[in-house]
Amino acid sequence: MDDTTFTPEQIEAARKLFAGPVAFVMGAVSISAMPPSDRPEIAFAGRSNVGKSSLINALCNRKNLARASNTPGRTQEINFFDLAEGRFYLVDLPGYGFADAPKKNVDTWSRLNLNYLRSRSKLRRVFMLIDARRGVGDVDRTVMKDLDSAAVQYQVVLTKSDKIKKSDLPELVEVTKAALMKQPAAHPHVLVTSSEKGFGIPELRATIVSLA
Repeated sequence: MDDTTFTPEQIEAARKLFAGPVAFVMGAVSISAMPPSDRPEIAFAGRSNVGKSSLINALCNRKNLARASNTPGRTQEINFFDLAEGRFYLVDLPGYGFADAPKKNVDTWSRLNLNYLRSRSKLRRVFMLIDARRGVGDVDRTVMKDLDSAAVQYQVVLTKSDKIKKSDLPELVEVTKAALMKQPAAHPHVLVTSSEKGFGIPELRATIVSLA
């Protein structure tokens, strides 16, 4: 399915779906504690402070559905959110790349994420969030290799695009695409969003619905 362009009708259908029932299901710290893999799953990964919680809240038009920790890197659980009363899960993976977190904790998060990626048969795609002000960094490339090794399709979403000049966005998108060219599991289309301004959120919703 082509999930790079959408009709107004598809955009509106996705808006209505995300405006419907949504609920936090659970936070899991092990594979055995996760809910049954009985519906499509869409996961979100990204560095600590990349804006994952804000993006999930913007998608669902809620203020406090996903809560950002006051201390970056503190979230150690994989959080599951039910959309449309069982239609699919949104899955918030622990943030990575927080330099001040103890290495033991970082390793634990990495193992948990990899175990999740390799064990969930209904996982449709991972949206990898990249701060538009930072671009793709070394730690992002490391995670991309993990996603490639797990054979999980992922797609880059540039967040906080309102924080940079609009004229800089086209070049940023092209540089990001170039970084993805040698990644076998990467989707070639890069999404650009701003949770604060709502930019790109309708298209991301429609992309998710096309997968679920």
